[in-house]
Amino acid sequence: MSTLTTEARDVRALRVNGTRLWDALMTLAQIGGTAKGGVCRLALTDLDRQGRDLVVGWAREAGMSVTVDQIGNVFMRRPGRNNALPPIMTGSHIDTQPTGGKFDGNYGVLAGLEVVRTLNDAGIETEAPIEVAFWTNEEGSRFVPVMMGSGVFAKAFSLEHAYAAKDVDGLTVKDELQRIGYIGDEVPGQHPVGAYFEAHIEQGPVLEDHGITIGVVEAVLGIRWYDCTVTGMEAHAGPTPMGLRRDALQAATRIMQEVVAVAMRHQPHGRGTVGMVQVHPNSRNVIPGRVTFSMDLRNVSNELLDQMDAEIRAYAARVAAETGLQVDIREVSHYPAVPFEAGCVQAVREAAAQLGYSSMPCVSGAGHDAVYVARLAPAGMVFVPCKDGISHNEIEDADPAHLEAGCNVLMHAMLDRAGVVG
Repeated sequence: MSTLTTEARDVRALRVNGTRLWDALMTLAQIGGTAKGGVCRLALTDLDRQGRDLVVGWAREAGMSVTVDQIGNVFMRRPGRNNALPPIMTGSHIDTQPTGGKFDGNYGVLAGLEVVRTLNDAGIETEAPIEVAFWTNEEGSRFVPVMMGSGVFAKAFSLEHAYAAKDVDGLTVKDELQRIGYIGDEVPGQHPVGAYFEAHIEQGPVLEDHGITIGVVEAVLGIRWYDCTVTGMEAHAGPTPMGLRRDALQAATRIMQEVVAVAMRHQPHGRGTVGMVQVHPNSRNVIPGRVTFSMDLRNVSNELLDQMDAEIRAYAARVAAETGLQVDIREVSHYPAVPFEAGCVQAVREAAAQLGYSSMPCVSGAGHDAVYVARLAPAGMVFVPCKDGISHNEIEDADPAHLEAGCNVLMHAMLDRAGVVG
């Protein structure tokens, strides 16, 4: 016989309005909508201001108060019974890639708004406040660094550094924040966070490939970027015998293949990619004398990344010794792996099970604002499938039923942390 109270049973039966969530996504997508059905709404443009104004207006209609900090992060709060408690927060971003889609980032913000609307409809009071945030310049399309607002919030880099960033026209972040009216008074990072959950499309094909509705995100992959330069000697392609060549490209391709091989040895989460190659002198009948290429290594823990790093360096040294060519590897960027807090991960897992949705543990291969917020507070993420795993593309798409399911999981995970009065 169940011992659940009436209030507990009522809350467990609570579901969001999927149609309202979809309508909000489609309405926001009209701001900066493209002919191919995507969205171009770059950070701190007039279109970004229109998007911000729309979402803030919806929040105020839902009875939420709004705070803006000095880097333009926006926090929309639904009060709790005990407003001295730090808020249980959700959110993401509403800026897009130049050829972006309707769901990347936008889903996380509007799913949070739908949680609040659903709680309002049901007359449910939480013990702690609920907040929905959207972070400035997550995409990094117009200004670098990426994940700027959450990065400043987490003190990953300074406000002054962010303010000074310029776009291709020489316009600064600070000037553009002032121009669109979203430079607030609150010092970034002085806004309390009790726990943070972020809902997002997966941006990859794994959930769809497995026929799974909810991804329980356990971590964000660590990333190491390198530039590798192999130096040989240019020579004429005709007169130079094969055995007497100092062909930089042939040595480089061996290392490029090893980048993939290293990742294959460190499954299931190892990733290895060569995405940029520059060949000098890049002439049809000249043996390449210098090749520079990128290496992108990723894995779920810093220890595994260290192993991958050691293996690729050892292999490159062996190629250099065997060929007599010079091989230089320079690390140009390093983002540590981010494991999410076990309690938040469990809240997402249990919410999916309670709601009857299929789920699987997964990792994020892309960066999200949750990466930086996790430095300050317990954090977790909810993934839902996207069609063909495609994102950062105007044809980005998602099933409304999956978006609704992810929002339901988000709501119940947040309620697990916020507490329900009753």
